[in-house]
Amino acid sequence: MMQLRSMRQKLVAVVMLTTLAALLVSIGGVIAYDLRVYHRALLGDMATQAELLGHMTSAALAFDDAALAGENLASLRIRPAVRAGAVYKADGTRFASYLASGEGPAFPAAPTGEGVRVEGDQLLVFRRIVEKGDFIGTVYLRAEYGLLARAIDYLAIAAAVTALAMLTAYLLMRRLDRIITAPIFAITTIAREVVRTRDYSRRAPRISDDEAGELVDSFNAMLTEIEQRTRALERSNREIAREARQRAEAQQEVMRLNEGLEERVRLRTLQLELSNAELGVAMEAASKASQAKTSFVSSMSHELRTPLNAILGFAQILTSDAMPTTPPQKKDFANHILKSGRHLLTLINEILDLAKVESGTVALSMEPVALADMFTECEGMIAQMASQRRIRVLFPEGCPEVVLADRTRLKQVLLNLLSNAVKYNRELGMVRVEAGAAAAGRVRISVQDTGMGLSPEQVGSLFQPFNRLGQESGKEEGTGIGLVVTKRLLELMGGSIGAASSSSTGSTFWIELQATDPLPSALAAGTLLPFEAQAAAQASHVLLYVEDNPANLKLVQEIIGFRSDLRLLMAPDAHLGLEMARVHLPDLILMDINLPGMSGTEALGQLRADPRTAHIPVIALTANAMPRDVERGLANGFFRYLTKPIDIGQFGEAIDSTLALVDGCARAREA
Repeated sequence: MMQLRSMRQKLVAVVMLTTLAALLVSIGGVIAYDLRVYHRALLGDMATQAELLGHMTSAALAFDDAALAGENLASLRIRPAVRAGAVYKADGTRFASYLASGEGPAFPAAPTGEGVRVEGDQLLVFRRIVEKGDFIGTVYLRAEYGLLARAIDYLAIAAAVTALAMLTAYLLMRRLDRIITAPIFAITTIAREVVRTRDYSRRAPRISDDEAGELVDSFNAMLTEIEQRTRALERSNREIAREARQRAEAQQEVMRLNEGLEERVRLRTLQLELSNAELGVAMEAASKASQAKTSFVSSMSHELRTPLNAILGFAQILTSDAMPTTPPQKKDFANHILKSGRHLLTLINEILDLAKVESGTVALSMEPVALADMFTECEGMIAQMASQRRIRVLFPEGCPEVVLADRTRLKQVLLNLLSNAVKYNRELGMVRVEAGAAAAGRVRISVQDTGMGLSPEQVGSLFQPFNRLGQESGKEEGTGIGLVVTKRLLELMGGSIGAASSSSTGSTFWIELQATDPLPSALAAGTLLPFEAQAAAQASHVLLYVEDNPANLKLVQEIIGFRSDLRLLMAPDAHLGLEMARVHLPDLILMDINLPGMSGTEALGQLRADPRTAHIPVIALTANAMPRDVERGLANGFFRYLTKPIDIGQFGEAIDSTLALVDGCARAREA
């Protein structure tokens, strides 16, 4: 009876746990989805409202009309969720404000940047007002954020539904479990008696016509078969006993003969296992080498095409009679060609450096190098890159250390570490360079950044070829061999390199070199090149170009500038591109694939999922030019797939044919 009770309890427990798991998963999924939709809808609605108020209030700010700004803010009365709003001038003073009924007059003293944040049960929105490229003010909105109350209501409902469902399941199982367990209990009783008495003539009663009844019949048939075989076994046991003696004698003779054979088989098996292990190691090494070669070819294809796109594209403009250019434009285009050519040369030099280091043909000129001079030179050379990414680079002041190294190669090592620290840093982050004495007459130089950091697995594979600091999506320029070359060069100079990283505090790369006598220092300076922004123009069609490379943005801007029928909007990343697409609803979108934060393919999926932008054709414009990349891009839903470097004729044909199709569809809808 205890076994039956245990089976019933297990059956009830299984059903109850299954029901509970299904309820928790389904209810949890519904609640999470609804809260996520509510949160995103509220943030999107408030951001759109702030941007609309910014557009409406720009004229009032320009003409210092506070009354007009107040009327614009008063339109927030139709939005009960918005409890307060204000417009601030560019200098931070409040220009106009709005308070919902019952709200206290609490406004920030001055705007705190731009963005959306949650404080308790309130949602705060700050949106900059920009008119013709000039910052003229800020829109501030405060709205009710009922996410917590909504979540509590859902949890209460979920608890009630779960309790009711569990109670119903428990009551049903208490009524139905006997239907399942009674036949099994009958079989258990008969089986226990048969085992105890060895009486195989006993039979279990059939009490149902379902699968349990079939189980009883099968059990009884098994008992019948066992009974018959037991009798036959008893008859044959005597004969088997006689034969067993004869077999034992024969088996002893066979075992004597097999002892030598087993030893030979064991030795041969060990040899085969050793050969298989060596073959496995060789195959794994060959597979890794093949993967590294494939990764290198793919990386080189993308990285070489990116600067070639700017070089060939601007060169086509300069040599085209259909696109006349002014002398300032020619100079600007030539600068872009020069910059991209230098980047291409850097990539080629990295590959050549790796080949030289691996072949042992690198010639070093070891001499005392003052770190103060070296830091000054590196500061000038990294300043432009850091300024473009808004990264602060801090070098030590009055560094007295001198190391024994090849000056050119040491500069190459430091610039590689500094460029990595800038490239993989957070926006408005910091890079700190420190130098000091280490053990055994050596000097340690460390480069610390405030980036996203690396996992222990990524740190362990940093100095392997083609490893781009865990950046597998190709968002940053480079070959992934810089750290390999750095490590080999330091070893040739008698130095060493190491790294430490945390996923929350950033990474620190350090190198150690032999200390030597001090030398006077020298000073090097760097220059900054401003980046020009695009001014919008009136045209019959609007194009949106999403691209993170400034040279490529400039190239397409100049190409489109020769056409008066097109107006170009530009976004440096996919997130801003999605927002601009939803606000401006362009006729056509040009999309790069390798974008920071979100890839072009992911952005395409979000565009297609939004009813407002699902109809907009998207053309891929990317350096991923392998045949499989083209096939994958078209399969993902891109309207056309163009590869870099840009062929201007093909580029123009793709835009014209796509816009012609868009216009045709528009006329068909109007008809």
